[in-house]
Amino acid sequence: MRFDGSEATRYILRDMQPLKAHVRNGRLVLDEPTELPEGEVVELVFADDALEAGGDYLDDEERARLHRSIERGLEDVGAGRTVDARQVVEELRARAGR
Repeated sequence: MRFDGSEATRYILRDMQPLKAHVRNGRLVLDEPTELPEGEVVELVFADDALEAGGDYLDDEERARLHRSIERGLEDVGAGRTVDARQVVEELRARAGR
């Protein structure tokens, strides 16, 4: 995937940004402004100490699979087997009916 500053790239990168919130009076309140559209549904998950320390939920086998997958991806990039980010987003939107 190429990240070229296009709308599709900004959409992907926006979705990758974590949002932090705190509970105030029984409500979740974001710590900073967001550009999410009104009515956007956001899935919230609890951050535990392992995640905040840079850990994850992967066991050794899952982590090994992840590393193999990353290596294959890097090989694909090196061989020029890539797809433009806009094309990926358009395909995902088409599948979702947007």
